[in-house]
Amino acid sequence: MSRSATVTRQTSETNITVRLDLDSAAYDPPQTGHGFFDHMLDALARHARLGLNVQATGDLHIEPHHLIEDAGITLGQALTQALGDRKGIERYGSAFVPMDETLAHVVVDLSGRAHLAFEPETLDVWGAAGGMSHYHLREFLRGLCNHGGVTLHVRLLAGREAHHVIEAIMKALARALRDAVAVTSGAMPSTKGSL
Repeated sequence: MSRSATVTRQTSETNITVRLDLDSAAYDPPQTGHGFFDHMLDALARHARLGLNVQATGDLHIEPHHLIEDAGITLGQALTQALGDRKGIERYGSAFVPMDETLAHVVVDLSGRAHLAFEPETLDVWGAAGGMSHYHLREFLRGLCNHGGVTLHVRLLAGREAHHVIEAIMKALARALRDAVAVTSGAMPSTKGSL
C-alpha cells in the first residue's frame, strides 16, 4: 500500500501543490518564491526523511502569511491522505533540537484530532527571518494540525532570535514526525480501535 498523496489548493491568494511520500526520502527542492520558507520546508523534508515536494505561488507582494498558512493546510491534507486509516503507525513522536543558543521541543500525536499548543507566541522572540516570523510559523502549524488531524505541542526552552527559533522548531517537528509516521506494527494504535 502506497503511503503517498498529491494535493492542490488554489485560492485567489495562493496556488499550492504538495506531493508527500511517507516511505521515501527522495524529494525535490521546494519552490514557493520565499527563500527562508523554502529553507524551512527543505529542513522539514531532510530531517523527517520524507519525500516532500512543495510548489507554490502566492501574494508575497502583500506579505508571506497567506502562502505559509495555505502551505500548512495543504501539507496537512496530504498527510491525512497519505496516512490512510493510520493503522500500524507509531502515532507519537518527540524531539529536542538545539541550534546554538536555541533549544526547541516538539511533541506530535497523529491522533486524528487537531490541537496546537504553541508556547513561543507568549515569548519575546526577536524579529523575522527573511520576512517570516514565529507568528507565520504558528499559522503554518495550525493549518497542518487542523487538516492533518495532528495534536502538536511546541515548546521553546531557550532562544530569542527568530531564525534560530523557527529553524529549531521545524527540525524538531521533522524528527518527531519521522518517528510518528513510522509503521511499527499491524495494530491500530488506539484503545478505541480507530483514530
